[in-house]
Amino acid sequence: MTLVLGGARSGKSAHAEALIEACPAPWLYLATAEIWDDEMRERIALHRARRPAGWITQDVPLALPEAVAAAPGPVLVDCLTLWLTNLSLSEADVEAATAALLAACAAAPGPVVLVGNEVGLGIVPENALARRFRDAAGRLHQRLAQRADHVVFLVAGLPMIVKPQPQTSLPGATP
Repeated sequence: MTLVLGGARSGKSAHAEALIEACPAPWLYLATAEIWDDEMRERIALHRARRPAGWITQDVPLALPEAVAAAPGPVLVDCLTLWLTNLSLSEADVEAATAALLAACAAAPGPVVLVGNEVGLGIVPENALARRFRDAAGRLHQRLAQRADHVVFLVAGLPMIVKPQPQTSLPGATP
């Protein structure tokens, strides 16, 4: 399992896609974004259009653990913080969903690459909801990073290795 973190427009998704594309196709892209408006619809369309043939996209705004568990091979999850948003808005049990995701990743037959937005590097948010979300995202990323074989932090499109990948891990990542 590889965890790819970074800020907005840091190059997380492109890096994660390159990691998965180092494995034999087909590649499963588990997309957690929901279309809330026209701008988001356009973002999603551009995101999908940049990927080459060989990718299978499945929209999973909530049922992410189940989709990871059912994946037959290499899988990319993009993105954890949108999934967390969806869970929060649906008033789901975030702890139970996180535990289910960890179990699914551990049992996955192929490589799993998870993408998340690092939201804890800025100022303390001014409202309680934003602080709770920032804290929940931090806890989610910490739990996944503890279990991950490899953790990468993207800054301005450049990968910074936080947790080096073992020799037998996902091909394509350079330490």
